[in-house]
Amino acid sequence: MKRKVIIMGAAGRDFHNFNVFFRDNKDYEVVCFTSEQIPNISGRVYPKELSGRLYPKGIPIHQEEDLPNLIRKHGVDIVVLAYSDLSYENIMHKASLVNSLGPDFVLMGSGTTTIKSKKPVISVCAVRTGCGKSQTSRKISIILREMGYRVVVIRHPMPYGDLRKQIAQRFADYGDLYRHECTIEEREEYEQHIKNGFVVFAGVDYGRILKEAEKEADIILWDGGNNDTPFYKPDLHIVVVDPHRPEHETKYYPGETNLRMADVVVINKENTAKKEDIKKVLEAVNKTNSHAKIIHANSEVSSEEPGEIKNKKVLVVEDGPTLTHGGMSYGAGWVAAKKFGAKLIVKPEKYAVGSIKRAYEKYRQIKEVLPALGYGKRQIEELEKTINRTPCDIVIIATPMDLAELIKINKPSVYITYHLKEKGRPDLKDVLKRFLKRGKT
Repeated sequence: MKRKVIIMGAAGRDFHNFNVFFRDNKDYEVVCFTSEQIPNISGRVYPKELSGRLYPKGIPIHQEEDLPNLIRKHGVDIVVLAYSDLSYENIMHKASLVNSLGPDFVLMGSGTTTIKSKKPVISVCAVRTGCGKSQTSRKISIILREMGYRVVVIRHPMPYGDLRKQIAQRFADYGDLYRHECTIEEREEYEQHIKNGFVVFAGVDYGRILKEAEKEADIILWDGGNNDTPFYKPDLHIVVVDPHRPEHETKYYPGETNLRMADVVVINKENTAKKEDIKKVLEAVNKTNSHAKIIHANSEVSSEEPGEIKNKKVLVVEDGPTLTHGGMSYGAGWVAAKKFGAKLIVKPEKYAVGSIKRAYEKYRQIKEVLPALGYGKRQIEELEKTINRTPCDIVIIATPMDLAELIKINKPSVYITYHLKEKGRPDLKDVLKRFLKRGKT
């Protein structure tokens, strides 16, 4: 008799776990997905083009708040948690709810969810959203290219549109960003790699994506999302930690899993963190994974127009996920405002509209900055309206992509960039040389 399953997710890990374990498995029946963290995911259907022959009508996606009713309605046996950046306390509340209603509560491990590549895989992940994965993966890709390797980047999924059109996507130029109707969150992760001359793959079916990427690559670079673990079995696993959030490295799922798996740990942002917090993180890393190589690094913010910030009233726009489920109250833009002498950081909450306003109500730690949320056309319009309603002299844009290229801002803006710079040895080049010397390629 088939065991009935609900997969709790956020349009990423949930779909992957289904594809690699449940899709053609006759011992289970996945009755639905539930969604959290990301807006406008529920109410859709995981389509038949992806769900396979056992699910000719596809699989419905519901809101996570409906979970108790769904368990009762379908007589569910197992609930699988399949999304990331959750505190251990939050997870156990979810587990207790599920167990109280009868089903088993399951966390799937790498043994059943990673795919083995024919090519060497270097993965870049983190213990929390916003630690600096993207700047780390960008630097790694450039180092590898300088060594003579063809690198293809595969990005953790962000399929927020029509899933049938997003099964396996390839991004090689800016035109592809428009052709695939990318959200702000997608553009933030793809654009810098494209600018640097690298091809990026992403989508929904990571088995199919890998087959396409392997045709073009000497090395696969997995660019992770949130604090999730890799979808592919890594040959070198690099994990970034953040001393601005000491103790988070062992209190959020599955960030600690990443830390325990790590071959290399990058302690980032040391130039703006407190010495005592760097020490706490270093001690936690050594205690949790004493075999990992440790790289110390700064995250250096810069601007082509730093003088435009000095003595100005500024609105700071930060990377959205870092502030929301990443739990931060500030980011690189706030650091830049302080570094370059802003007169005042304007608090934007009272000028926020629609879903941006609701984000402030949900994530109460956000006070002085604006999260650049843009999961769809309507939310992008609400972000634009919020920016234009906020009184300031200049807008500091500290998202991985320059928002001024996508939305119309009615006041001057300045774009902030941030780059990883290692301190001392070993550095990333040392680690990569040692890895490649072992003959993995």
